[in-house]
Amino acid sequence: MAERDYNFTEIERKWQKKWDDEKAYLTKKDDSKKKFYVLEMFPYPSGRLHMGHVRNYTIGDLYSRFLRMNGYNVFHPIGWDSFGLPAENAAIKNNIPPLKWTADNIDHMKQQLKRLGFSYDWTKELATYRPEYYRWNQWAFVKMLEKGLAYKKKALVNWCGTCNTVLANEQAEGGVCWRCETEVVQKELEQWFFKITAYADDLLKGHAELEKGWPEQVLTMQRNWIGRSTGVMINFKTESGEDFPIFTTRPDTVYGVTFMVIAPEHPFLERVKDPKVKAFIEKLKNQSMIDRTSDDKEKEGIDSGLKIINPFNGDKVPLFVGNFVLMNYGSGAIMAVPAHDTRDFAFAKKYGIPVKIVIDNPKAPLDVKTMTDAYVDNGVCVNSGPFDGVSNRDAIEKIADYCEKQGIGKREINYRIRDWGISRQRYWGCPIPIIYCDKCGAVPVPEKDLPVVLPTDVDFKGDSVSPLTRMDSFVKAKCPKCGADARRETDTMDTFVDSSWYFAKFTSPGSKEMFDKEMVDYWMPVDQYIGGIEHAVLHLLYARFFTMVLNDLGILKCREPFTRLLTQGMVIKDGAKMSKSKGNVVDPDEIIARYGADTVRLFMLFAAPPQKDLDWSDKGVEGSYRFVSRVWRFVNRHADKYVKNSAVDASALTDGLKKIRTELHRTIKIVTGDIAEKMQYNTAIARMMELVNTLYQADEKEFDTEAGKKVISEVFDKLIPMLSPFMPHAAEELWETLGNTDMLVFRAWPGYIEELTKRGEIEIVFQVNGKIRAKEMVPSDITKEDMEKMAREHPRMKEITDGKQIVKVVVIPGKLVNIVVK
Repeated sequence: MAERDYNFTEIERKWQKKWDDEKAYLTKKDDSKKKFYVLEMFPYPSGRLHMGHVRNYTIGDLYSRFLRMNGYNVFHPIGWDSFGLPAENAAIKNNIPPLKWTADNIDHMKQQLKRLGFSYDWTKELATYRPEYYRWNQWAFVKMLEKGLAYKKKALVNWCGTCNTVLANEQAEGGVCWRCETEVVQKELEQWFFKITAYADDLLKGHAELEKGWPEQVLTMQRNWIGRSTGVMINFKTESGEDFPIFTTRPDTVYGVTFMVIAPEHPFLERVKDPKVKAFIEKLKNQSMIDRTSDDKEKEGIDSGLKIINPFNGDKVPLFVGNFVLMNYGSGAIMAVPAHDTRDFAFAKKYGIPVKIVIDNPKAPLDVKTMTDAYVDNGVCVNSGPFDGVSNRDAIEKIADYCEKQGIGKREINYRIRDWGISRQRYWGCPIPIIYCDKCGAVPVPEKDLPVVLPTDVDFKGDSVSPLTRMDSFVKAKCPKCGADARRETDTMDTFVDSSWYFAKFTSPGSKEMFDKEMVDYWMPVDQYIGGIEHAVLHLLYARFFTMVLNDLGILKCREPFTRLLTQGMVIKDGAKMSKSKGNVVDPDEIIARYGADTVRLFMLFAAPPQKDLDWSDKGVEGSYRFVSRVWRFVNRHADKYVKNSAVDASALTDGLKKIRTELHRTIKIVTGDIAEKMQYNTAIARMMELVNTLYQADEKEFDTEAGKKVISEVFDKLIPMLSPFMPHAAEELWETLGNTDMLVFRAWPGYIEELTKRGEIEIVFQVNGKIRAKEMVPSDITKEDMEKMAREHPRMKEITDGKQIVKVVVIPGKLVNIVVK
């Protein structure tokens, strides 16, 4: 048959229109099928897609198409996380209203997404900047206020001078702004908070439900951020007899306290009179969070002149002001035991503070005069009154018991996480539904008056001060309680509020209530969520918190929003993440114009496993294009031999045809497993490439025989549908070329004959410290070296052993590989 040119531009437009006309991706409730909700983190409408977007959405689209072909009722929506600073900054710079900038960007990016052929149900599209969406932010805020989960207080907050707004702790990790990387400073402001600390234990307990489907790295990051610690709150005393509570996880060292350290922002320091000390306190306050929290930076302090009394031994110890103690954590002050804490030891030596040993090494007794660093191992209590001779591990409980009996302290659970500050001093966000009345105080806007609509006709006057503060038409209001003149809150909500529940709203974006109960109960939770690991302690934590709150309010049935999570790697070029500032951005539109959307999709899936960073390679793109072209040429060359639904008579096959058939069925089995179980799309593509190589290496004369035509027909019946989630436009066109009238998007995933997949295989087991972690089918003649290599490179094994020291690897040929780690 004469070969047709692969005109990808024409082909892709044709099939995108057909999918739209046929409403191929319109999703409805269907109790006859098992539901599956696939979702990629929705994009901020910055104006143009970047390759990170393309990779993220291609991964989700492949999986959605695969599941649909496997009989699932797949829900795959898309929308826009459309409030935020970039729109506001663009408005100031270019004098474009944020509403227009955002709407224009959405229109452009929507066309880009459609050009890539993604299988979205566009009827469920939503955008968070629309009042019909954000009214439910405001409704949730009012409900949380009623439940004591939203409150306002004056607090030290993280302030980004570049963005001119407050940041939550999670957005200022490492002392820099999450968006612009400006150093963050501390500022005291009245702010609204969500009480996420009330859900700290629930967030930790929920991890048990997520262990099978979430990367361990994300769970660890969340555990560390929540930072649950059990200890004792001990009531030290001031010289005037006031309580001076200190939380410690090491009560076994309390007899060794030789000084205390307090945060420079602590209100207790208002009693300091010494001008030299006061000046030093101001100096510490002005240090950046990076300098104060970095392990590399020098720890600075000054003796406040105040003394604190240890309730255990009556020792009066100096109270130092230190740059390394933060007001946001614990009580804003710590007890210091230099003999048994490395940081305290260095600080004590710097400032000439005594060191007192209270845990001795029974094998090699310590001498304070010869100590060059703190002793941090276990040992026996000394210089500890009635606890002398007790092992320090036992002393932790015994001293806690003593504290509670004597009334000088009590056991407590402490958390590193702090409540979520949601006030932002910027315009382009969801208004906080509060009215301030001189008589009634802060009054929530009644539900019947929601939404509080954000004005869109605003004048920025060329600066970053929110125009809301200058708009009497917005600010002036009547008190909902007493009717007196009042004023509206002009802060807007953190945009992470918008993204903390959008996944549930997709189920019923047009509903007049927050959700249509039938639809949200049917679709939630999200079965597979896909996005970047950088959101581990931001979006992913907030979304879990919000879902738990909505569950407690009776709005959602599920308590966890995402059953499975895939964190895809970044797209790297020239050794760095693609960014405009580095000049290493590749425009998706240019690559699509040159090679077609299917090539871009294929490269994104083939160049690296989804969880790993992907190195951009022009040669790799060209290689993906060559593969699509090879498939195109082969099918067109042999299309005239195709017989629909032909049955293969195995007894009539030559060895060459048998080999093709074996490779076909093995490929289907391997690709199915790589997608469904391992999410290793690169190896699935590699396997299909091997099959295509086998087809090209075959004796083409055999395809002209009756048996050959049946084998090649079986290949087309199975290979083309199998390729369709990867390169949907070309696959649909090839399928039509063969004379088929059904669309692949509605076709079932190809099956395989198990007997034909066997090529002398055995199952081997992969273990970590003797515990089975994975199994694999391998050739029966596999070498010991290849077994070890497979074990080390297996995704599950790498996840478990990452960051651990491999002590040894035990290989029992033909049976198992055990990696011993510590």
